[in-house]
Amino acid sequence: MEGENKYYSNGDHQIIKTSTSNISAQVFSIEPTQIKAAEQTNTSAHTIDHDSWKQVGLLLVTSFNCGYILTFSNLMLVPLGWSWGITCLLFVGVFTAYANWLLAGFHIIDGQRFIRYRDLMGFVFGREMYYVTWILQFFTLLLGNMGFILLGGRALKEINSEFISHDEDDVSSALRLQYFIMVTGAVYFIFAFFVPTISAMKRWLGISVVLTSTYIAILLVILVKDGTSNKNREYNIKGSQVDKIFNAFGAIAAILVCNTSGLLPEIQSTLRKPAIKNMRRALYLQYTVGLAFYYGVSIVGYWAYGSLVSEYLPKELSGPRWAKIVINASQFLQSIVAQHMFIAPIHEALDTKFLKLDENMNSMNNIKRRFILRATLFSSNTFITAAFPFMGDFVNLIGSFALFLLTFVFPSMIFIKVKGKTARLEHKVWHWANIVFFSLLAIVTTASAVRLIVNNVKVYHFFANT
Repeated sequence: MEGENKYYSNGDHQIIKTSTSNISAQVFSIEPTQIKAAEQTNTSAHTIDHDSWKQVGLLLVTSFNCGYILTFSNLMLVPLGWSWGITCLLFVGVFTAYANWLLAGFHIIDGQRFIRYRDLMGFVFGREMYYVTWILQFFTLLLGNMGFILLGGRALKEINSEFISHDEDDVSSALRLQYFIMVTGAVYFIFAFFVPTISAMKRWLGISVVLTSTYIAILLVILVKDGTSNKNREYNIKGSQVDKIFNAFGAIAAILVCNTSGLLPEIQSTLRKPAIKNMRRALYLQYTVGLAFYYGVSIVGYWAYGSLVSEYLPKELSGPRWAKIVINASQFLQSIVAQHMFIAPIHEALDTKFLKLDENMNSMNNIKRRFILRATLFSSNTFITAAFPFMGDFVNLIGSFALFLLTFVFPSMIFIKVKGKTARLEHKVWHWANIVFFSLLAIVTTASAVRLIVNNVKVYHFFANT
């Protein structure tokens, strides 16, 4: 049938070949060679067109309520204060939901399904934008994974600190952060090896829900108790005027990290038809249920401790000891599942490039290759994380240049390119305004992130035991 998508699968691999007979190259000013390239790149070693919207929605809710939310009281609200903080939370949350809703609508263009963000940008804008998009995603996902490894290491270190007494001799015998970072990297590697794809995470989502609910519930109870008893908290924004300005833009970047990932087409590729409608259903779940929890924890944490709140919230908790251990343990175990979604596109790219696609995912050849690929990736990420254990840098740098472009700028560019000739004038003006405004914001927040890194390099040393 003309224009029909045809799917061929082999075991856990799924290869997509899409007819391009009904694609109008003239409408989108796309050369025939670009159409051919788009068709060739729609081949994946991972599962496509398989999952329900409820599964993906649950994946989004639990993954975005990962250990990162334990840092957001400090990173998002301390530099902004109450008024600007709440305003920016609402503004960025609404705009991010809208931008992802818009991007989800371009998953299929004239019958052509795009399973990767870079494929979509390359199809619409050419080869250069294919590589620009992939570099931005690669940069974002790698840094995000390093942040997860650091969070996991900190959780384990906090657990260790609860099992030693507070006299000087025992404290000095506590293990360095780098040991816990290595353990975290090893555990993430094992999970990624045995659970190779996003779709394979289905059986783990129930466990993730229990762990997420456990540590958030206990955390909120203690935060309310501490906030009620803490009469000396204050919410003044500290620093010079220049510091306040740069830190405020860094906080806006952190809010963006809180809400989006820059890999929506890759997540959407796992959804069964209708992929656009199902992705938007999953997004509704994320930006209602999911957002209520990660914003809630951030706001209550800031309310409880004020401007002195730690960049890792469990450090502030008054106890009891068992609660702090359960929170950190649950966060660590939950992060094993959550981090996998954010690094999966890199696994998919490596698997599609190096695995034998004519064999089952679990064939002996592919198991060996997958082991080497996962081990290489997590070994390098773990080493870099151990060398640069600066929590705020990861979050702000991720949300600055790359995520602003991937989330806000590129979807509006696609709209103008694809629908510009038929769209109403006010729609084109709206999307051009988005492109200009968020491009400028990306530049400013990137400058803020670089400034933070420079300052931390002066304060910390390599392999610092933070």
